[in-house]
Amino acid sequence: MSNYLYLLWIPLLPLATFVILGLFGRKYLSKIAGLLGTASLLTSTILSFVAAKQYFFVDGKVNGVYQKIVAFKYTWLQFSPNVSIDMGIIVDPISIMMLIVVTSVSLMVHVFSLGYMKGEERFATYYAFLSLFTFSMLGLILSVNIFQVYMFWELVGVSSFLLIGYYFSKPSAVAAAKKAFIVTRFADLGFLIGILILGFYGGTLDIGLLIQKFTTLQSPEFISITTASFLGASMLTWGLTLIFIGGAGKSAMFPLHIWLPDAMEGPTPVSALIHAATMVVAGVYLVARLFPVFSMDEAALTIVTYVGAFSALLAAIIACTQTDIKRVLAYSTMSQIGYMMFALGISKNGGEHGLGFMASMFHLFTHAFFKSLLFLGAGSVIHMVHSNEMKDMGGLRKLMPVTHIAFLIACLAIAGIPPFAGFFSKEEILMAAFNSNKLIYGVALFTAALTSFYMFRLYFSIFWSKPSTVHNDHGEGPWVMKLPLIILAACAMGVGFIPFSNFITSDGIALETHTDLLFSLAPVSFTILAILLAANFYKSQNEKSTKVASAFGGFYTAAYKKFYVDEVYVFMTKKIIFPFIGQPIAWADRHIVDGFLLLIANTTATISYKIKGLQSGKVQNYALYFFGGVLALSVLFIYIWK
Repeated sequence: MSNYLYLLWIPLLPLATFVILGLFGRKYLSKIAGLLGTASLLTSTILSFVAAKQYFFVDGKVNGVYQKIVAFKYTWLQFSPNVSIDMGIIVDPISIMMLIVVTSVSLMVHVFSLGYMKGEERFATYYAFLSLFTFSMLGLILSVNIFQVYMFWELVGVSSFLLIGYYFSKPSAVAAAKKAFIVTRFADLGFLIGILILGFYGGTLDIGLLIQKFTTLQSPEFISITTASFLGASMLTWGLTLIFIGGAGKSAMFPLHIWLPDAMEGPTPVSALIHAATMVVAGVYLVARLFPVFSMDEAALTIVTYVGAFSALLAAIIACTQTDIKRVLAYSTMSQIGYMMFALGISKNGGEHGLGFMASMFHLFTHAFFKSLLFLGAGSVIHMVHSNEMKDMGGLRKLMPVTHIAFLIACLAIAGIPPFAGFFSKEEILMAAFNSNKLIYGVALFTAALTSFYMFRLYFSIFWSKPSTVHNDHGEGPWVMKLPLIILAACAMGVGFIPFSNFITSDGIALETHTDLLFSLAPVSFTILAILLAANFYKSQNEKSTKVASAFGGFYTAAYKKFYVDEVYVFMTKKIIFPFIGQPIAWADRHIVDGFLLLIANTTATISYKIKGLQSGKVQNYALYFFGGVLALSVLFIYIWK
């Protein structure tokens, strides 16, 4: 077996960049901070591709099965002979795939930011935060220990908080950063409790051992966790559901999705990094990492399935009504993550039954490229127009030819038009849903049509609709902004042709998939009809869309208001939690806890005042006390002696 220790450098290089830029960037390295961060990520990206070549084509497969290799392991904290927190690196198909995704997209964001963020006062700080975030994600996906995953999981939350709130002088950015941090902390509490449940019954925190113990029907650990129950559900169901809650928070699944649209307050390249290919897919990766255990519990998979499907549909409906282009893309991300989640939920472990798992990972892979392309393309548009609103755009195709073509390719890819990348992965998900759950297939098919509609609504509103009124004073942007668009557009066209089922499956064994043109007829037909409908409404200025919106009346208003989920949270917080929970706790803290401590302090002070005369400093008094004590002891001894 070859040595994979060089993988340590992949996360350590961004960490070193963060430390250097964080300490010395603003004062000494402000001019070269971007180049330093980009060079570091380029090196990590090259190492990731080297690792992928070595693993997939040299020594990763043994007897036709891709192996899980622990390349490095160090025991950090030992709690008992079997339970410890280990820091290590795991090499398997999904970790290698995620390495490619995270480093590639992060590199494109680093390059794009050289032009987009040029002239920012905190330019070095921005690249330091980017490096910290990339290090956190790389550490998460390489973790061998579930508590190591949790540590990097929280570090991802911290670094995303810093990036979302980068423009800290804007109250909206500060509020968005706090909102993302607080919402995901509630979800992460569930994750932590789930870890403790699995660790308690499994007797270990090692991911490989947990999977081994909880997938062996005769193992004492599996028997104990499935026979123990609470409120009618086994502890395995509780543990997996709580872990999924953690993943749902990071991946913005309903009802923990409210932070994602507001997170668009961060710089647009940050949106491409966090909300396209890395942080928001962490939840999908978590479920995939523990999928052999999830596959042993039907109830947990059912929760994953229906939460994912509902989130996909809800987000697609809301996206059809939004006017801020970054919010449209944010809800699009939520919808696509929902696709990945329900694909995992309807899957089984092993063979053809694992089609959903393979399809989910395939869509995660393709989505990373076309969604980051959409966000970076939106960044170029915002850089030109200085606005996020569709009403301020239109007719930009001639002023921004590279961005126009790249954005169109990304829209075709996410819509699932062949032969673009999204077609191949989305068809696999639809096939898996059709074979497993017809209701989920129907929801997925309708959501796919909505996706095509709102993406081309966005495309026509930006690049067609009306004659451009933008004064083109700085062109489309420098080459460092165009180059990532070109590279990602090429990926959005080409990565779908990768024989993904040969590399990443639920059991490590190549899965034979078949392109069924007849099956694809319905999805592609619905997609094309949705695109034509969007063109009819938005390619040129007219009142058709306004009339349709009026026809939907209250439903359209509710969708535009995001179905008032934020308002429900605000109501629950301000009208229920604060007055009935927060205020009583605050009263108890002030009057009972603080009052008890004040009572102790006052009592101590009173007693001290009363007895302070005992320490007067007068020798004759001390002598009197001494002889008095001697006399008392003498009397006591005489009494005892008698």
